[in-house]
Amino acid sequence: MEAYIKMKLYLIRHGETDYNRQKKNQGQIDIPLNAFGRELAVRTRDGLAEVPFDLCLCSPLGRARETAELILEGRNVPIITDERIIEVSFGRYEGRCWNPDTWDEDMPREFQCFFDRPGEYQAPPDGESLEALKERTGEFLRDICSREEYRDSTILVSTHGAALAAILANIKGLPISRFWGDGCSKNCGVTEVAVREGVPELLSENVIYY
Repeated sequence: MEAYIKMKLYLIRHGETDYNRQKKNQGQIDIPLNAFGRELAVRTRDGLAEVPFDLCLCSPLGRARETAELILEGRNVPIITDERIIEVSFGRYEGRCWNPDTWDEDMPREFQCFFDRPGEYQAPPDGESLEALKERTGEFLRDICSREEYRDSTILVSTHGAALAAILANIKGLPISRFWGDGCSKNCGVTEVAVREGVPELLSENVIYY
């Protein structure tokens, strides 16, 4: 079966940030990794040491870039920024806390739908809907899988929790009501995808190396 694999993608969610720990919406705010997040990336680097990456496609946000750089440290692997895999925009809700015990009262309680009932989630007027997120990450996936120059390549894709969930929803054919599938990937969780004749197929999901 391996002989028929034309491309492999290793999709990774970035390492932990302080906003992750505090349960704050990061969205497109450029929050850096914290010390533990860097440690997770280094441990993941060790777990992926034998994977022969040819290139990396990366969200423009620093936490995804630093995760990729740590994983690829010591290798001559180009990192290419792609806006289509940036995290979902929460608009005015960015920076707001969704911890049930310390809920930010400037954010409506209905925001909990984002996690619990994604089919009912209503993005703020200055934010991005899950439908729009799924569409742009789906366009990214279709484009990458069909590129002749990436044929036979092994590609690291460094992105974010909701953006990665949207990529997986496209692969699995899930509706928005089942957007999260089996749950959000853990920080530095790795999902392996084989691409045969332009069609992506999950090999493993949310594998942890720490």
